[in-house]
Amino acid sequence: MTSLQAQRLGALQSHTDNIRNICILAHVDHGKTTLSDSLLTTNGVISAKLAGKIRYLDSREDEQERGITMESSGISLYFKVLRRSASSADSTEASTTPPSASTSTPPADSTPSMEAHEYLINLIDSPGHVDFSSEVSTASRLCDGALVLVDVIEGVCTQTITVLKQAWTENVRPVLVLNKMDRLITEWQMTPTEAYQHMCQILEQVNAVMATFLTGEILEADARKLDEAKLKMLENAATDGPDTTLDWALKEIDDSQIYFSPELGNVIFASAIHGWSFGISHFAQLYAAKLKIRESVLRTTLWGDYYLDPKTKRIVPHKALKGRALKPLFVQFVLENIWAAYDAVIIHPDQARIEKIVQALKLKFLPRDLRTKDSQALIMNLMSQWLPLSTAVFLAVIEKLPSPRQAQQVRIPKLLYPFDDDVAEPKNDLERAMFECDTSESAPITIYVSKMFSVPVSQLPENQRRQLSADELRARGRVERIRRQADEANTTGLTGDGQPIPMEQLAETTREPQAETNSSENDQALIGFCRIYSGTVREGQEMYALSPKYDHTLPVAVQSQYVHRVTVGKLYLLMGRDLLPVPQVMAGNVFAMAGLGDQVLKSATISTSLECPSLGSILTTSAPIVRAALEPARLSEMSQLVHGLKLLNQSDPCVEVYLQETGEHVIATAGELHLERCLTDLRERFARIEIHVSPPLVPFRETVAPLLARGGQQPPAGESMTVTTSNGVCDVTISCRPLPATVVAFLAEHRETIKQLWTGRNYPDSGEDAVDTLDTSGVTAGRPGHQRLLGWYEFRVALEALFREDEVEHKSQWGAVVDNIWLCGPKRIGPNLFINNLADYQPKPVTQQRSKHATGPVSPDASASQSDAPTLSTEALADRVAQLNVAEEPRTATITLRDLEESVATGFQLATLNGPLCAEPVVGLCFTLEGCQIHSDRLPKANGEKEGSDESATAAWSVLKNTLPGQVIMATREACRQSFLSWSPRLMLAMYSVEIQATSEVLGKVYAVIAKRRGRIISEEMKDGTSLFQVQARLPVVESFGFADDIRKRTSGAASPQLLFSGFEILEEDPFWVPTTEEELEDLGEKSDRENLAKKYVDSVRKRKGMFVEKKIVESAEKQRTLKK
Repeated sequence: MTSLQAQRLGALQSHTDNIRNICILAHVDHGKTTLSDSLLTTNGVISAKLAGKIRYLDSREDEQERGITMESSGISLYFKVLRRSASSADSTEASTTPPSASTSTPPADSTPSMEAHEYLINLIDSPGHVDFSSEVSTASRLCDGALVLVDVIEGVCTQTITVLKQAWTENVRPVLVLNKMDRLITEWQMTPTEAYQHMCQILEQVNAVMATFLTGEILEADARKLDEAKLKMLENAATDGPDTTLDWALKEIDDSQIYFSPELGNVIFASAIHGWSFGISHFAQLYAAKLKIRESVLRTTLWGDYYLDPKTKRIVPHKALKGRALKPLFVQFVLENIWAAYDAVIIHPDQARIEKIVQALKLKFLPRDLRTKDSQALIMNLMSQWLPLSTAVFLAVIEKLPSPRQAQQVRIPKLLYPFDDDVAEPKNDLERAMFECDTSESAPITIYVSKMFSVPVSQLPENQRRQLSADELRARGRVERIRRQADEANTTGLTGDGQPIPMEQLAETTREPQAETNSSENDQALIGFCRIYSGTVREGQEMYALSPKYDHTLPVAVQSQYVHRVTVGKLYLLMGRDLLPVPQVMAGNVFAMAGLGDQVLKSATISTSLECPSLGSILTTSAPIVRAALEPARLSEMSQLVHGLKLLNQSDPCVEVYLQETGEHVIATAGELHLERCLTDLRERFARIEIHVSPPLVPFRETVAPLLARGGQQPPAGESMTVTTSNGVCDVTISCRPLPATVVAFLAEHRETIKQLWTGRNYPDSGEDAVDTLDTSGVTAGRPGHQRLLGWYEFRVALEALFREDEVEHKSQWGAVVDNIWLCGPKRIGPNLFINNLADYQPKPVTQQRSKHATGPVSPDASASQSDAPTLSTEALADRVAQLNVAEEPRTATITLRDLEESVATGFQLATLNGPLCAEPVVGLCFTLEGCQIHSDRLPKANGEKEGSDESATAAWSVLKNTLPGQVIMATREACRQSFLSWSPRLMLAMYSVEIQATSEVLGKVYAVIAKRRGRIISEEMKDGTSLFQVQARLPVVESFGFADDIRKRTSGAASPQLLFSGFEILEEDPFWVPTTEEELEDLGEKSDRENLAKKYVDSVRKRKGMFVEKKIVESAEKQRTLKK
């Protein structure tokens, strides 16, 4: 990019109303990067002939090899529009005029009434593969508008719905681009009428998706308001009497602007590979003069069931046809012209027709280009001149997508107050600056860092070679001449004029040049991908980095670990593969910032004020489900691996890196492709060492079959398991039963509420296992601002309602189970309940949460005194509890349940964290403490009760107080495990939701591959207007490795799957099953030769964890073996 372009882009930053921040969202292979290439040609970044081939924004080598985008990348573009003055007609005439010499035709009407408007468009290209959906989240958070691409052949796909949902959640206004229209002509050979009907169906599908989002939001908001109204009514009834009425009503919402329709201007028809696109307004302006119909009328009737009456020359609706076979206006005046061009160039090549079309459209062609035999190059040249893609797209972006000032008035209230629909006015100066996108010097600075990305230090602008000026070149020449003179005089020690050379200068000139080594040549610099919401930021400013856990309502002293002082480093404009340094960045712009690598992990809020609320973390739709353990090939390189993992963790918004109890370094990724990319980055960019990688580790869950005990019968009511401590002092009695599925889903959904009510913490510990945060539905907890916290009363009422529903439906008996909840587990926030059934005992956590959370959501400071939930290993937990329970010896020789309370709770946590099958977390069980009996007759006798020295009695009590808590932990854990195994245990598999589009020819091969990997087909339907079948399937994650490559090989590339983690599913097979009945013994024999899949998975996990595996090594060792030929 030239310095003139750089200066112009930098100057446009101050014109907030002329800035557009947009991203490109779509399903994989729907043409995002090709569209980006076509837009880049307007600024001279790449040649028009290379658009769609060079994939400029895919800067990684593996992105180029695979042909898919893996990382979101941005670029700033310049666009100039010539508009008529206000006194002229409301029509718009535009021309793209990049800073370099423009080859486009100037506007025909260049009268003084035309006004030039310059725009800065910050464009972000995002991936479409589901493994990299976190990159889509980072892009949508920074932008105000989006171009949503849909392939007109494949239609609405799974990832299309996902990106539309992401745009809806982030309040990003979308423009729909129906791409690859050339395929309707050249591949499917549709007629213009068939293509029109097909595109109408696609529009209906997209609008149906948007309608579901609106309906869901309305129902959620109404349910929330109804709950609040009910709670308020009950509070008023307690004070004013029972005559209070419920004051609540539905709120009407205008949905006219959320749908896509060509007449609204938010739909573009395009072929990015051929470089053309258009909107309805272009042809409305074109035909207004020819048909002598007002342009405003054509804008509303050119799309839809409107027809031109050939007799009256008037536009009539469908009901006025009276049986006449007329074509819709869109078909007659738009599609037929495009079809004619393709027919003359590609379908039925005709040189005479081509020349006639070129003359009619007044296009400029060189004779050699017009007579070329390359039909693809010819149609691209013709269509891109007639309907240039950049013009239609940029005009839609400018006219239909908001500027930063307009967008922040809508988006900022939702970011700051996601559950308050009534917030429309700022509450302080900082919020006012963010609402108004204030760029003044006095405005507080607020910046959001959506992600960190790595750049080689050698590629930073300040470290690259730059073009020298004439003065610098002359100075370098003088130095070079002096050096040459010194070289010539080295043998004589004289200068050119015969004067002796000073010894210092002679030594300096005779010193041999050393080979330049740059130890930081391969080092990586972490740069922040940022959006500034208010103020003006400059290099060197001192600011605060606020992590997503920061709460501006609390004192800084109690959360100092979430606040860091940072010094703003270099500021850059994003130019794809390059960075353009700028001295300052004003509010409303997307940019890159250096100097944050040591203070920002993944995302953060940067501000000059500590009163600034944290804008939270990025919400991702793909959970990190696939894990792998890493170790260096050479132990001495462990420090390099740790450093590389740190850089990887910072630069990837989805990956999770943690250290296991065994000392293994583990990374958790969204899928197989994501794992492969992370390992490539570690080996080639971050660690740059040889790494050994374990086979992929997949999480499982353990549960029981509902209403089914071991042996096929339901356990009798009240059955419990009793375990005695090894010293015989304490008996722990626990029973177990499965929870209703609705209760399990409720507990998984309200993890943040449970965290508040029972542990007093707002966020999980940083060392918490990332994969263990997955709930049974497969949805990871987002930032607290996106999950409404319930008070104890609301939580209790909702949970009781679910238990009552189960009692009615399944005739079960739960009683007052909600009032007796002690803890949830594992880690005190999981989907398992621990019930206290002791009539004369109330645990401390229950008493505290009843008093502190009686009415509404808890505040962090109000619950800071509650006990913290330990997330340690088994041994560490036992030591922790022993330390807590060891105190000064009591004066009375007695031990109460209060002394063992924490031990019992810890035993439950350990039992649910490591199940009995293969030490995986337990899901969906309710454990009940039926008894905890302390045998006083087995306690050491107090002083005076038995003859003996005081020293021996004290020593006995000291030993008991040190050993009993740990023994109670183990006894409680064992009692929970035995009660678990009294039912019929089941393994839960992590599952992928698979979507595949395939033709009928390869459909059988697709089914064969899915069946081979133990998947199952959910649905199969043919897409309207095409010969493609859309297959929905479920596939175990443990069987998914190599699935994509396998299916592509079997179908010769005709089918490509999309895999999205969808939760856990029970494997309906008992891992302990053996033949018992006569029929089973007769069919399978005593050895049961049939493979037990559940046992296979259990044994593989136990073997990996170093646990005991029951396996016969040698059978019939004493039997004589006879070999016969």
